[in-house]
Amino acid sequence: MNAPAPPAENLRAALAGLLDGLPPRQASQAVERLIASYRGATPTDAPILRDRADVAAYAAYRMPATFEAVRSALEAFADAAPRWVPGGHTDLGGGTGAAAWAVSAVWGGERPVTVLDWAEPALALGREIAAANPELRDIRWQRSRIGAALTLESTDLVTVSYVLNELTAADRTALVDAAAAAAQAVVIVEPGTPDGYARLIEARDRLITAGFRIAAPCPHSAACPIEPGTDWCHFSARVSRSSLHRQVKGGSLAYEDEKFAYVAAARFPVEPAPSRVVRRPQIRKGQVLLDLCESEPSLRRATVTKRHGDLYKAARDADWGDTWPPSGPAV
Repeated sequence: MNAPAPPAENLRAALAGLLDGLPPRQASQAVERLIASYRGATPTDAPILRDRADVAAYAAYRMPATFEAVRSALEAFADAAPRWVPGGHTDLGGGTGAAAWAVSAVWGGERPVTVLDWAEPALALGREIAAANPELRDIRWQRSRIGAALTLESTDLVTVSYVLNELTAADRTALVDAAAAAAQAVVIVEPGTPDGYARLIEARDRLITAGFRIAAPCPHSAACPIEPGTDWCHFSARVSRSSLHRQVKGGSLAYEDEKFAYVAAARFPVEPAPSRVVRRPQIRKGQVLLDLCESEPSLRRATVTKRHGDLYKAARDADWGDTWPPSGPAV
């Protein structure tokens, strides 16, 4: 018997059929309009995704990037909590369910999953896509306003991906507080922009105040060492481009890099990285420069040279967002 396809492959196959019958120009126009809406101010009582055509176009365009960003965040969390597996999962503002697919990719197995969103067309399409993944066929897709009126049942894991930017400040606070009250672990992903980072730091602070420990990406639960307004912490996930991606963006590359910011936190003990690579490593002749966030907390540039032996080889293979060092003593 053939092994089942990995979630990423199943997701790509399911998304490939979404645009059948939808003229390419109409799909492109829907995506361009939706991108403009997401970049603007969106009232929380007005879903952006209005009908199936909107949802199909946007899911085909954005769902792979959301999946890869959330999966990257969850993998970092799993590294910090290697003996923990979520028994249940709630995805807030989950739309078509990209985070549920990402959880399935990281931990596998069936578990109770609830996806909450205010856009009924997104939930309906999410249910349709999830039929391609046996582990997701029993998801509860529930229409719910995401904001101050939100109430959640207790669960192990709550994910919130690309949602805070759609909410008012008061609703963002209510959402994070509700997630903290309901879950043993919370993972939040936002766009990798200065504004996304600012929203994420606010959420991170609230989670710490609520008694959570930071598992990733930070090596500590102290204040972020980045001076406000000077920089922002974000990471990158590589995404295979669909024909719709190339059509909308006019690009020819087979991939693009999704920039995202995230925080993963838990109420139980975690083992965060000793330090994390927070910029793309710079490989020079005979040396590698690594920008690190460390557990003190502090930011530091480490220079790893050939005289470091195996550590130098590891540094040449290190990537943006990786734990450092991979093992053994610090540089």
